[in-house]
Amino acid sequence: MKMEKYQVLLYYNYVRIEDPEEFASEHLRYCKELGLKGRILVAEEGINGTVSGTIEQTTQYMKNLTADARFADTEFKIDESAGHAFKKMHVRPREEVVSLKLDEDIDPNELTGEYLDPKAFKEAMEREDTIILDARNDYEYDLGHFRGAIRPDIHNFRELPDWLQKNKDKFEGKKVLTYCTGGIRCEKFSGFLKREGFEDVAQLHGGIVTYGKDEDVKGELWDGKCYVFDERISVPINRVDHVIVGRDHFDGTPCERYVNCASPECNKQILCSIENEHKYMRGCTHECRLDPDNRYVIEHNLSDEDRKVRLNQIEEDLAQKI
Repeated sequence: MKMEKYQVLLYYNYVRIEDPEEFASEHLRYCKELGLKGRILVAEEGINGTVSGTIEQTTQYMKNLTADARFADTEFKIDESAGHAFKKMHVRPREEVVSLKLDEDIDPNELTGEYLDPKAFKEAMEREDTIILDARNDYEYDLGHFRGAIRPDIHNFRELPDWLQKNKDKFEGKKVLTYCTGGIRCEKFSGFLKREGFEDVAQLHGGIVTYGKDEDVKGELWDGKCYVFDERISVPINRVDHVIVGRDHFDGTPCERYVNCASPECNKQILCSIENEHKYMRGCTHECRLDPDNRYVIEHNLSDEDRKVRLNQIEEDLAQKI
């Protein structure tokens, strides 16, 4: 039996969409009919999507989307996949396709940073007068980032403007390079930087994903893996000298495996080996391991006595490390 080949498409386009709710409803129906799975956000300012399907399905989707004059210039990043990268298909209307929650929003069609292709971006990173600023969230950075890039202390993109205001003096007078997964966040953030008075601002056109596929740079100067918002969790970027930068939440050893804390109240993403997931019942703290709704305990049908024994062992192990 011949196995179907699948692809994952990542794309965005800042373009006027008059009625996002109606568009989202019709587009969801179309995507389901086509057999795609994924997540698409639609707003008056544009569209932002990641979808998976067979090569035939995804090729048809790209053809049909770009046949619409509004999306004719849409650039797709394409990854091969063993199967669907999502469990369901969602198309949702939003106020913004990426949210900075600014009093006065940025329109990337009017204000954005200079586009640099992967080769030019790599050359710019190697200059001494350059600041490399990651425009992603902390957990994305912790899994992988460009060598020497600054890690913003944020958990959501909308927190970035406030963080910048507190750290603005560190970047003044420098050439600022910014990057994100596929490019969409940088479109707004680089424009925000320019509006805040930074004169020399550039962004990685096409994002990290494009950088990893470029045959000139082959992902060099990237360490770790790139976090993606689908079932794959991460994808490799550096094809020359892969370096693991992620560290296990529990023992600090090199790790590139993300799991969600088993406490539904917490649900924090943590880097964790399989061994430590079982050892610590996938609870990132003692309180999370005590949670009566701890999903690891439920999944493995642990009795109260089993959990008590495990907790005592963890406490003994931690005491020995002090």
